[in-house]
Amino acid sequence: MDDDAPDEAFKELHTGDIGGWGVAQIAAGTGLAVYVIWTGFVQPGFRKVPLRLQVPYIPASRVQVDHVMNLLRGRKGGLVDLGSGDGRIVLEAHQQGFTPAVGYELNPWLLRLARFKAWRAGHHEKVSYRREDLWKVDLTECKNITVFLAPSVLSLLQKKLEAELPEDALVIAGRFPFPDWTPYRVEGEGVHRAWAYNMQAQRQNSLKKNDSHEKQPQQ
Repeated sequence: MDDDAPDEAFKELHTGDIGGWGVAQIAAGTGLAVYVIWTGFVQPGFRKVPLRLQVPYIPASRVQVDHVMNLLRGRKGGLVDLGSGDGRIVLEAHQQGFTPAVGYELNPWLLRLARFKAWRAGHHEKVSYRREDLWKVDLTECKNITVFLAPSVLSLLQKKLEAELPEDALVIAGRFPFPDWTPYRVEGEGVHRAWAYNMQAQRQNSLKKNDSHEKQPQQ
């Protein structure tokens, strides 16, 4: 196809010359593409996962990745990305000096994509992508955690993190904040925003909330 072909196609679409059959072909093609993406990349990770815990795959933008790394500046050691998708957070963390850098993802196609990208970057032996249920992952020794998950998942995940993470752990949430936590730093605006949570401070806040609830007089 020559370089002018896309422009010509959009010109025809704009002027209405493609006709009803052309519109039907475009609609069918678009629907087929969406179906292929769903069945190949999204649906496999949703099998046997409760509806409210299903998280559609939306890759982090370059700006979002940069914001996460800015919030992690000055930290060291390992990093765990829960729901790592195509692995870009893990790969960037490794390149920023976090070792080991590990991603947990249920979708087998996204795992293959993440491993391919790591191989292409020459880091496939230095990062790890594991197909494991994040609810069963032992986080007791994890000190740097990143998550790009839906609010319905975050509301449940915060309980697991409070129960398992060490006191000096730092949790970074991208795209959506934890609903009941108070961040100590925020980076970016709008959909590119990322929130940083200090685990020790968060536990103290949770204890204060529990104490205040217990001291309230019963009706």
